[in-house]
Amino acid sequence: MTQRFQFDIRATDGKARTGLISTPRGDIRTPAFMPVGTAATVKAMMPESVRATGADILLGNTYHLMLRPTAERIANLGGLHKFMNWDRPILTDSGGFQVMSLAELRKLTEEGVTFKSHIDGSKHMLSPERSMEIQKLLGSDIVMCFDECPALPADRDRIKQSMDLSMRWAGRSREAFGDRPGHALFGIQQGGLEQDFREESAKALSKIGFDGYAVGGLAVGEGQEAMFGCLDYAPDQLPQDKPRYLMGVGKPDDIVGAVERGIDMFDCVLPSRSGRTGQAFTRRGVVNIKNARHMDDPRPLDADCTCPCCSQYSRAYLHHVFKAQEIISSMLVTWHNLHYYQELMSGLREAISEGNLSGFVKQFHATRAQGDIEPV
Repeated sequence: MTQRFQFDIRATDGKARTGLISTPRGDIRTPAFMPVGTAATVKAMMPESVRATGADILLGNTYHLMLRPTAERIANLGGLHKFMNWDRPILTDSGGFQVMSLAELRKLTEEGVTFKSHIDGSKHMLSPERSMEIQKLLGSDIVMCFDECPALPADRDRIKQSMDLSMRWAGRSREAFGDRPGHALFGIQQGGLEQDFREESAKALSKIGFDGYAVGGLAVGEGQEAMFGCLDYAPDQLPQDKPRYLMGVGKPDDIVGAVERGIDMFDCVLPSRSGRTGQAFTRRGVVNIKNARHMDDPRPLDADCTCPCCSQYSRAYLHHVFKAQEIISSMLVTWHNLHYYQELMSGLREAISEGNLSGFVKQFHATRAQGDIEPV
């Protein structure tokens, strides 16, 4: 078992890469999709079931865990891995994005952000130093820098101001993180959709030096075309020999397009959140199991899928348990969605290894374009 964090690129196809991130808690095959375990749980899933879908790593949420049950409590109980019964790698976000999107009455200064909890109105402070402390208490394997993510659209001055602040915070995060063998710290590139700011941010981060680099500030409402436009250059600005993580993305076609542009890691609440609302991701696009057309359909969601949902249950059953608001409906469709996402990542890794990414992508889009199977 390796005792340090390292990244080996095994094969490339165009800008796309496949490789292995080695950590003391296990290997992460890239391109990797990280299911989101916001409050120390992937909603509607047992940890062993998440692992069974093929997930090598989970994402935990600093903001939510610091408020409830608190990082100090989790540390006293043996750390996040033990607390949530997941012995493989965990990446924690820094809390910055949630403070901006969820917290009430927040105040931003050079020092950090003071805010009121969305749960009980209690007052808190998050700074680069406090974010590093919380993530250390949680015991996460990959720690994210504390940054500020402005909502898009924003004017150039606002984006520049925010990016500069995030780079100063990146330096403070690096210092506060210290030397922690076996744990990694990722820097976060900011700069909105401005190529020159992205370049400036990448240079500032490279100078500080990180174990990996995230492309932040995307998937905040700018649309796929604008996001891909940014990804046409942003990953190339970052060090070639380190993992690149696109935060908060996304839909299956977002992921495929980002892999083509050189991204190695992803996270998104979409497969689990959609699972709880009856939206299933299949090879032929999204299926809404609540639609009446599935009421008498004895066929599985996806005939080519090997997950328990597809191999053991019919569309008619899934439709019924959703209508009856049974908990198993969320469990089954979430399991299917996470399985689908991991199968997609596995297919991408294999295609890159074989130098056949363009063929894989072509097939992916062609199958999706067919739409769902005809009703019975």
